[in-house]
Amino acid sequence: METVRDFAGGEWITTTPAYWIPVHDPATGEAIGRTPAGDASDAARAVAAAAAAFPAWRRTPPQERIQYLFKLRALLIENFDSLARTLVRENGKTLAEARGELMRGQENIEVACGIPTLMQGYNLEDVAAGIDEIMIRQPIGVVAAITPFNFPGMIPLWFLPYAIACGNTLVVKPSERVPFTMQRLFELIEKTGLPKGVCNLVNGGRAVVDALLDHPDVRGISFVGSSAVARHVYARASANGKRVQCQGGAKNPVVVMPDADMAMTTKIVADSAFGCAGQRCLAVSIAITVGEARRSFRESIAEAASSIRVGSGLDPATQMGPVISHESRERIAGCIEQGLREGASAVVDGREGNNGGGGYFLRPTILDNGRMDSELGRTEIFGPVLTLVQARDLDEAIARIASSPYGNAASIFTSSGVSARKFRYEVPAGNVGVNIGIAAPMAYFPFSGWKDSFLGTLHGQGKDAIEFYTDKKVVVERWPAEWSRKF
Repeated sequence: METVRDFAGGEWITTTPAYWIPVHDPATGEAIGRTPAGDASDAARAVAAAAAAFPAWRRTPPQERIQYLFKLRALLIENFDSLARTLVRENGKTLAEARGELMRGQENIEVACGIPTLMQGYNLEDVAAGIDEIMIRQPIGVVAAITPFNFPGMIPLWFLPYAIACGNTLVVKPSERVPFTMQRLFELIEKTGLPKGVCNLVNGGRAVVDALLDHPDVRGISFVGSSAVARHVYARASANGKRVQCQGGAKNPVVVMPDADMAMTTKIVADSAFGCAGQRCLAVSIAITVGEARRSFRESIAEAASSIRVGSGLDPATQMGPVISHESRERIAGCIEQGLREGASAVVDGREGNNGGGGYFLRPTILDNGRMDSELGRTEIFGPVLTLVQARDLDEAIARIASSPYGNAASIFTSSGVSARKFRYEVPAGNVGVNIGIAAPMAYFPFSGWKDSFLGTLHGQGKDAIEFYTDKKVVVERWPAEWSRKF
């Protein structure tokens, strides 16, 4: 039973909260540790440490700042396997998925190491006679990242490298369900010799989040989670004058055209829908089959779903791990039951069988005859459930997608360039895949999202991250020649 600690001002702190939150291994249901509930004073301590460190850190040259990121990358590689196993134990995903997640986080560190170029401004001489104009970027100050349970290693690294490389100081608040991955990462950050207070860690639940949203010294908030919580974070933080980026929920559709390579499509869609037990914001949750694709795809995806091996993520033979908690398993099972009441039929019912061991297991589920306008069609299930919807043609499929309040990602499987271009051009989603099941942008592109899937204007990763974590200052200068003769 490990106790989670905060990290502020370069010191590890064991807090004395009003109560502790248990942390469970999703594969066994076993309690493996406890994390402090935290309160406003814990958040204030972390913010104070960040604020104290900011003046010196912002004056540190960018080339020096990124040296700590180079060291962090090296330490991440050195401790890669142990960090991945920590992630599996508290999150439940497979070891291969955990390794893939950490690699994507590492990519963001690598991109942020280019900050001396990425953070550059621009200038123009003689905007008027003898007057020059310069645009420079400066860090905004103390920023906070509030991150979810489903990617405890990768998502904090969407924000941390860019924030500190730009000269800001940072407070990270990880999900209380999965606190140990960030504990391990901060142990590595400490080894880099990063100046005290540049990166700080505070644990807890809503009380800590609200304290960060309200704190006057916090200038920016980065958040990933459900749309309901994203709306709360965005409204409260923006009302307090902060810049905010909130990645919300999703209901990602994939369109399967009759001319798709059905074997390839089936494999990719199955990986997308059931990888990480469906607990990722880019997981396919609705497959819209067009015309004749319905029968062949339904048969092949049902076969693929039925053959997936479910078990502990540390078992090399496991293809899908458990969901995060008992409550999540019951909620997902309730969503399946809701779909059946609304007229869908279970081609594969994942509620049958549990894999034993006391863990939070569900098997993949395929529901046929689904509707986009049903409760099931509107709900982000966040579990291993794929709903099949039928459309007459591509126009109808795009119209069905447009009816969804979400706009995180959408994909099409086709061998037609005309269909692919039409889909890419018209579909209202921020991340679009063509013969790609998980349209996850690389670190040098923004992680986009539209409609209820994103609140804000600047996304995570890439150039958007630089814009979010810096203020633009425009300097207009005149130096008359006659002044030089006076001195």
